[in-house]
Amino acid sequence: MRLQGKVILVTGSTTGIGEAIARRVVAEGARVVIHGRDAERGRAIVNEFPGRATLSVADLSDPAAPTQLVETAVKTFGALNAVVNNAASVARNDLHGTDAAFFDRMMAINVRAPMLLVKAAYPHLKKLQGCVLNIGSINAYTGESNLLAYSVSKGALMTLSRNLADALCYDGIRVNHFNVGWVLTPNEYQQKIADGLPADWPEKLEPQYAPSGRIMSPETIAGAAVYWLSDESRPISGSVMELEQYPMIGRNPVKKGD
Repeated sequence: MRLQGKVILVTGSTTGIGEAIARRVVAEGARVVIHGRDAERGRAIVNEFPGRATLSVADLSDPAAPTQLVETAVKTFGALNAVVNNAASVARNDLHGTDAAFFDRMMAINVRAPMLLVKAAYPHLKKLQGCVLNIGSINAYTGESNLLAYSVSKGALMTLSRNLADALCYDGIRVNHFNVGWVLTPNEYQQKIADGLPADWPEKLEPQYAPSGRIMSPETIAGAAVYWLSDESRPISGSVMELEQYPMIGRNPVKKGD
């Protein structure tokens, strides 16, 4: 029970990586605030963990949502030890298909909301020497041409993580960050089906995309998150970790089959 007694808020936790993290932290002894926009799915997860989980439905593009989430945690469980900023919009776009409204919504959900959530949680995290874990993406470094706004937002989130780690270190609040590679979430699976790939596409990947033979699972990310949410990682703060199957620098120097 590495997280025994802690109260952890995980945004975007009705599916994918967020759901896997929420389930894992409960298994490690924590109580959790489930967040998402799918109330039915959220209630189903909460019902699996009576007394250990609660649900807050909110649209993170609303500036009031972060305060709502923090208040839910404190009113339900009486404390807040950690925030996992996992929720994100991954809408596709390129330079020519991006307008101000699209870009502003992406930044509001992927950058502004995490910042406002840390701000709302600040007094509670300071009181308990808590921590923040931001879930970013390897797209933060340059990204893909059809993920322009998303990639920019993840670069900004990485800077936010480092800035807050520096700014809050004397308050005892730790801020660390994952840049996650390709993960087989339900949304990712369905996106590739929509792109025209066959139902068994995860089993037919070329080695340069998944050298291990498979894409990472949400549970892999959740397992890594436990260390950074626990006191085992204290006092480390400001770390950016790449959770991917090969390094960003010099990645894929030799592609099999070429």
